[in-house]
Amino acid sequence: MEDRKTGHLPSSIFNPRPSLVPKGIPTMSRIRVGLIRCDTHGLWFGPLMAEHDPLAFQRPMDPRHPHPYTWQAGGCHKFFYSDYADPTRMTVPFVGGFEITRLWDEHRDAAEQAKAVFHGKPKVCDSFEQCSEDVDLVFISDCNLDGSDHLKLARPGLERGIPTFVDKPFADTVAHARELLDLARKHNAPIFSLSIVRTEPAVARFKNRIPEAGKVNFATISGYGTHPAGFVHTTSATQHLFGSGIQTVDVLTAREQVLVHLDYGGERAGKDSVPLHGVTIHTNVGSRPLTALGMSIYGDKTDIHETMLGDFVYADGTAEIIKLIKQMVETRESPEKLMNEVVESIAVIEAFKMAQKTRQPAKVADFL
Repeated sequence: MEDRKTGHLPSSIFNPRPSLVPKGIPTMSRIRVGLIRCDTHGLWFGPLMAEHDPLAFQRPMDPRHPHPYTWQAGGCHKFFYSDYADPTRMTVPFVGGFEITRLWDEHRDAAEQAKAVFHGKPKVCDSFEQCSEDVDLVFISDCNLDGSDHLKLARPGLERGIPTFVDKPFADTVAHARELLDLARKHNAPIFSLSIVRTEPAVARFKNRIPEAGKVNFATISGYGTHPAGFVHTTSATQHLFGSGIQTVDVLTAREQVLVHLDYGGERAGKDSVPLHGVTIHTNVGSRPLTALGMSIYGDKTDIHETMLGDFVYADGTAEIIKLIKQMVETRESPEKLMNEVVESIAVIEAFKMAQKTRQPAKVADFL
């Protein structure tokens, strides 16, 4: 899912539709959510969390108008409502249990359109700080950015002790990630972050096939570039398949390709299905269908491969994250093991930047 920023929308395009509730959505007690940034991730998670108008979601605006985010031209609806005969029948898991009550975006017109999707009920805030008032959860969305503003955006809610979900990447540096965690701990505010790929059932199913390969010698993952917003996904896919404990990052740059090699090293390499010769990420693979992710594992018995059609399966991984968010709010506890992996993923990104700059392998531990 990619967004493009091209400017503001004319107010005349906001045309409220009759209230509709997606078929099959149950009524339940709701967690009040303040959504910071109404980008394509905000409107990817939101409709799986809260009641909304499927038709307002399908065509929020005339796509011929400039719009900052792809969801505003129906870019998310088609993956959630794939029954062409009935655009109000949701065809992906709906978790529910939430209500979007506050919205903020730097493009106020995008926030106004998001309000229309959620039946016109949320308050459009004048500042992101207001999204942490009278809510049970602060949700910071981030589709394409590097996480450098997450500490600023999360601070008001955390200082109020409000459970907070921070979209990927959790932060732009491990130092900022530690500041977020320390701030959350200081104010007894649970905090959580995760890549959709880390909980994606399609990746889990591929992981379950690893024994077919026998002893795992090597693995590759293809796609999503070197920008932190994409690279965090392939790093998280590596962690999903083989666990944490990545030790070294090396980079090979060619004219039209950047290869990133992740080495587990130490005692784990070659054991417990961890690749003896590491994992190579092909970051630049050209145009891909629907953000497809390719994965291959090479073993001493056979090789296994998978092409995962990204946006057509990621709703399942998103639903799993939403369940974890709900658990965090209800228990007021952060999922510590997963957050340790998240911090490691930020360290891997920092090690990648260093390795690319110095043209020498970089140790992940140096950034942890």
